[in-house]
Amino acid sequence: MNEFELIAHLTQSLPTNENVVVGAGDDCAVLDLGAPDCLILFKTDAVVEGFHFTRETPPEKIGRKALARGLSDIAAMAGTPTAALVTLALPKDFDAEFAGKIYAGLKALAEQHRVAIVGGETTTNPERILISIALLGTVPRGKPVLRRGAQVGDAIFVTGELGGSRAGRHLDFEPRLAEARWLAAHFSLHALLDLSDGLAGDLRHILNAGKVGAVLLKTALPVSRAAKLNAKAGTTAKPAALAALTDGEDFELLFTVASRDAVKLLDAWKQEFPRVKLSCIGKIIAGEGILLRDKNSAHPLNAQGYVHFS
Repeated sequence: MNEFELIAHLTQSLPTNENVVVGAGDDCAVLDLGAPDCLILFKTDAVVEGFHFTRETPPEKIGRKALARGLSDIAAMAGTPTAALVTLALPKDFDAEFAGKIYAGLKALAEQHRVAIVGGETTTNPERILISIALLGTVPRGKPVLRRGAQVGDAIFVTGELGGSRAGRHLDFEPRLAEARWLAAHFSLHALLDLSDGLAGDLRHILNAGKVGAVLLKTALPVSRAAKLNAKAGTTAKPAALAALTDGEDFELLFTVASRDAVKLLDAWKQEFPRVKLSCIGKIIAGEGILLRDKNSAHPLNAQGYVHFS
């Protein structure tokens, strides 16, 4: 049973109540707690030593990444983060100075995005460090952008560059909060999520939710320099384009809009975010699955992104 099969098994009969607008199955839960102008976003995420970082990783970057992952999920709903709780689990032989530096990195990113850290929990965890962040945010009423909603004919866009994140970018990425809010304010986004497990895997969440398929243009994929260098140097068995599709931990935005808005969006983006690349990489089609088009031929893309327990 892999990660997504386990999630489906565990969430098939969860309790709910009148406050739940969107429950399990999207980047954040969406709650209506009666605020007149906004809905509440609720998210939790964790980083684990040996999977998301190593003991050799600078501790400030560990703390930063722990919060940045959750901020990226708030961005995936076009929301604004507000407050966080931090659970820090440490082995018994922990280094207090190392733990303090984890918090320093976490606090610096929180201050950058005006996120209050309002408490949390410390506990013992045998052998390895674990940090879990519970995060609250807001989104204007009627404005959360969900994974479902992609329509046949939509253009598929992605921000930034993909692949090779383990060269260091997985620790230093910038959550696309401002970009997502700008997109939602100026264009009708049909579906939106952040790329954490790789384009090939995460795009399928949008397709499955909308019961549609997609065709991607291989030449349009924004492959990172790190992925290209890794492939050229032989430090990875993956071709650069496959790395862009499957490496994961990119934390860029993936979204769909009506094709009639594509050119206008690209032009406006260049004016608003000249330092952040935006690429139209394909379109939504009828059917299911992903086709990868290369020159004049297309074939089914069977590659997946990262899946826990697989």
